[in-house]
Amino acid sequence: MLHNSRLRIAGIICACTILIMGSACGSPSQPSWESFDGAANVKSFPIPKEANKTEQTKGNSDLDYVRYSLPGLKESDSLPEPYLEVIESWGWKEKKEEQKGSSLVFEKGKSIVHLTVHDDFLIITVPAPLKKEAIQGLESKK
Repeated sequence: MLHNSRLRIAGIICACTILIMGSACGSPSQPSWESFDGAANVKSFPIPKEANKTEQTKGNSDLDYVRYSLPGLKESDSLPEPYLEVIESWGWKEKKEEQKGSSLVFEKGKSIVHLTVHDDFLIITVPAPLKKEAIQGLESKK
């Protein structure tokens, strides 16, 4: 009987240790917004270091985007002020008049970046430049 009690206590201690270690090692419920790297497709645009690149276009000149997994990010929430401040400190200006839903537009010089927020991930898209033919076609219609 004493042996069974010791086994039960050892089992409870083991289970508690696993729970404690699992919660300490788990991913945070919210991004920290403290350290950043340049995006894979626009090195001058900051992305939280804890974001993981999950998808990127290859060789498609009409669509240049990178998708980053970022657990805890919510489409219904606005981007945290610390992240917006970092984006601005990297030289990007938000074009609020072009914002659509969860998609924000930023400009730096002649570069444009669309940042789209979803639940647990974000997408950085660089719009394709207008084709010369399209511009010439518009000019010839005047």
